[in-house]
Amino acid sequence: MSINLLSNINNPTDLRLLDEGQLPQVAQELRDFIIDVVSVKEGHLGASLGVVELTIALHYVFDTPNDLLIWDVGHQAYGHKILTERRANFHTNRQLDGISGFPKRSESVYDAFGVGHSSTSISAALGMAIASNLKGDYSKQHIAVIGDASIASGMAFEGLNHAGVTDANLLVILNDNAIGIDPSVGALKKYLTAVKEGKNPRQNNMIKSLNFNYSGPIDGHDITAVVKELKRLQKIKGPKFLHVITTKGKGLQQAEQNQVQYHAPGKFDAMTGELLPKSEENLPPKYQDVFGLTVLDLAKKNKNIVGITPAMPSGSSLKFMMDELPDRAIDVGIAEQHAVTLAAGMVTQGMIVFCNIYSTFLQRAYDQVIHDVALQNLPVIFCLDRAGLVGEDGATHHGVFDLAYLRCIPNMIVYSPRNEIELQNILYTAQLVLNNPIAIRYPRGRGQIVDWKSRRFGTYNKIEIGKSECLKKGTKVAVLSNGTIGNNVTSALEKMNNPEGIAHYDFPFVKPLDEVALHTIFKEFTTIITIEDGVVKGGFGSAILEFASHNNYYAKIHILGIPDEFIEQGTVAQLQQYCKIDVKSLEIIFSAY
Repeated sequence: MSINLLSNINNPTDLRLLDEGQLPQVAQELRDFIIDVVSVKEGHLGASLGVVELTIALHYVFDTPNDLLIWDVGHQAYGHKILTERRANFHTNRQLDGISGFPKRSESVYDAFGVGHSSTSISAALGMAIASNLKGDYSKQHIAVIGDASIASGMAFEGLNHAGVTDANLLVILNDNAIGIDPSVGALKKYLTAVKEGKNPRQNNMIKSLNFNYSGPIDGHDITAVVKELKRLQKIKGPKFLHVITTKGKGLQQAEQNQVQYHAPGKFDAMTGELLPKSEENLPPKYQDVFGLTVLDLAKKNKNIVGITPAMPSGSSLKFMMDELPDRAIDVGIAEQHAVTLAAGMVTQGMIVFCNIYSTFLQRAYDQVIHDVALQNLPVIFCLDRAGLVGEDGATHHGVFDLAYLRCIPNMIVYSPRNEIELQNILYTAQLVLNNPIAIRYPRGRGQIVDWKSRRFGTYNKIEIGKSECLKKGTKVAVLSNGTIGNNVTSALEKMNNPEGIAHYDFPFVKPLDEVALHTIFKEFTTIITIEDGVVKGGFGSAILEFASHNNYYAKIHILGIPDEFIEQGTVAQLQQYCKIDVKSLEIIFSAY
């Protein structure tokens, strides 16, 4: 029986002590280790399996952490983490107080740059390379590993465009597996496919035309070939580009065959690869499915409806519409800026556009939201999936800033449904053609109504813009909630046997606020508690404070929400508890009144 090599590798220095002929064994052990842990602890699987050989080769050839290695997005960095002093605690990955699921500078000196959103690696690595030149360090290596889906983003092209006119010691490695989370799309994908097939683009190479020293494509699973090419490139100065072909999910048959599902498969059998069954019976629907099925239903009745998503058709459930109405559901790739302005352009021509973007990713298109949509008052319908705390993906993915950064934009309507029926109704209301753009934000996870499927496409009700609702009357304290977090308020009050002193109001519209209701509330109550699943700085509670100040109300206002810090990874329940917006914390807070 051969000795287990991985168990003796704590860092890349240990790895470099091995003979090159031992590296294939390390690759097998590393792949097995990732499968064993992720099968039980969950996480991003396929992307990391696909770059096992590349990961080993990079740390074997380059002098990390002195040489700087950046993994774009970070889904593929599990092998990197295991080889860089985190093997012993890799089982804590994405858990509360554990290691992050993404590279993070504060976690390790081997994580040269924090990532989580795509397409940042080339710009960051170029910045580091230029800085090295300015300091007179011309030997340091700067490596950006970027996928074929991420390199199609505008920011990646900006980085390539700049790098090509510098003498920066930069190596861009294209990890080409023809898929991001969903299959890659667009003309660049077709170009890369042609390159792999040996067609004309190999002679008429667009990367070479940007002044990069181009090499490849090479087999990213042939570790000997990868090591050899990296050693060659290590000696070449200036901007270099290596095209590497890999298979997402490599080494696990099911992950290779079903790359979308095994991107983050949940728990599975490490031996067989089969997903462990989850009971879906008697469960409320996922909010993204409510969105996807409702928009499809509305689109069947209205030929002017179009859906747009930047690279997340499966995650957002726009896939339902893509399957049935492919000409009217558009995946633009990892290009949030383009998605927003594309939607704006279509709206000017009379189309009704549902622009579906994860809340955290809309941040990447903030200028377009202001300049191209709101300034022209174009009624784009922004559907912001994964709003609020999203759980194990952590600080890079929490959708907690949207209420604050959208509320300050003129013309913008901001709405958070309390449950899936309200989500359906606002989607119906929005497609009746509003006079303003609207952002509809809803969380990751399941709704509230178990029998939703039996009545999901009943008669939709039009929602009155800017209207709140009294859910429970009271005499002493008014609790004002926004969105699905209001269900925690309801549960807390029920556990307290619905105390008469506490009233509960649902304010789904952060903008425009129901000022008529607020005047009544402030005249009746001297204590107001606001609760939201967004940051307390500038969000819903701040809007209530501004209203009170403007109208000279002097009530005591207690704002609950996400504190002024970046919230790390953990389950949604754990993070809500940390932020004191879980049911138990609310019981304690309400009991004080």
